Amino acid sequence: MPSKLLIVESPGKIKKLGQILGTDWLVKASVGHIRELASDGEDSLGFDLNEHSVHCRFIPRGDRGAKTIQGLKAAVRQVKTVVLATDPDREGETIAWHLQQALNLKNPQRVVYSEITPAAVRAAISQPRQLDLNLVHSGLCRTVLDKLVGYRGSPLLWQLQNGAKSMGRVQSAALHILCTREREIQAFVPQDYWSVFVDYAEGFRAYYRGTAVETSEEEAPDDAASPSDQSAPESARVTSEAEANRLVAIAQQHPHTIIGIEGKTTHRKPPPPFITSSLQQTAGSRLRFSPEQTMKVAQSLYEAGLITYMRTDSTLLSPEFCTQARQWLERHDPDNVPKKVAQHRQAKGAQEAHEAIRPTDVYRASEDLRTELSTDAFNLYVMIWKRAIASQCKPAQVRQTKISTQSGSVCWQAKGQMVVFLGYTRYWKT
Repeated sequence: MPSKLLIVESPGKIKKLGQILGTDWLVKASVGHIRELASDGEDSLGFDLNEHSVHCRFIPRGDRGAKTIQGLKAAVRQVKTVVLATDPDREGETIAWHLQQALNLKNPQRVVYSEITPAAVRAAISQPRQLDLNLVHSGLCRTVLDKLVGYRGSPLLWQLQNGAKSMGRVQSAALHILCTREREIQAFVPQDYWSVFVDYAEGFRAYYRGTAVETSEEEAPDDAASPSDQSAPESARVTSEAEANRLVAIAQQHPHTIIGIEGKTTHRKPPPPFITSSLQQTAGSRLRFSPEQTMKVAQSLYEAGLITYMRTDSTLLSPEFCTQARQWLERHDPDNVPKKVAQHRQAKGAQEAHEAIRPTDVYRASEDLRTELSTDAFNLYVMIWKRAIASQCKPAQVRQTKISTQSGSVCWQAKGQMVVFLGYTRYWKT
């Protein structure tokens, strides 16, 4: 008979956690939020705004919420210890608080883990803590703002009669951004231009860069962009067909002379491991996944114990994973092992509450996973694996060459590059 109860958010985790924890544990799921703000009081907000405080009134979230609460209360009566293991983020902490309140738990233990593996789960169970009320209050503040900002702005939404109650604090701002951008698009005046170039028999293409006078001024040591600047346009813009034809005629009438050759080797740093936003963007471009599909598939990989928690804004990796990745590279790709562990710059404002998204075990054989996972799940896992390993590799080395030519008074320029050391690009093409 189980003596301990572990409450998680997703029912998809129950089987895996039950296998890890054994028969002494009963694992149940809240299936996300179990309570919501009531729809009473002023403006049906469900809370009262005082001068220095907010008093909220919560009710079960529909019939499902009420049924879940009753089921969890019955489970609590069967055990001696209750452990709350909702997701390791602000929303998860808030759900844990709601569970404490709804189930009348006096002193529940709170545990968090970023991967569903035996080592991580057992380590978390051995180090329980109290609820973090700072996170809880932050989550409750978000709940209040959702209704305060969105609910009052939702009369138009209600007319759709689709069951939606609030346009939300985020959707309201997003709609404003979309409207502003749409006005900019409508005000845009398109302009035709011609890209003029010369194809040489030696096998390279040189683009028009201006006249000899303009080019010499461009190369002068002033504030102008250098022609070797990789952000500079490939060709000087020609805005009329007549001018394009004039340049072509000059190129055909005058001999072409090489006036300069420049070459240098640059280093391209490996990309950081995935965070939530970059995972969604990359899965969209490479796998044609919608953001919703990406998170759904990532959730299944997390619940299967294959990747770390998929809601994060941190590019940090645990020392244990960095060591494991380094050992993998030493065994399979020793030339790609950097002298020291790669460090990636954090985005400004990142909370860094969790690790980046990474595989829990770099040694899991892809042949086995291909048979265990759906095609979508396997493809997303491989993408996460490659990005995490690439982040721990040496930079790629690229040889860049620029050839400048001149015919008459017109200057042309060809740029090319060649990878001389693959580095991280063996695993991640950019």
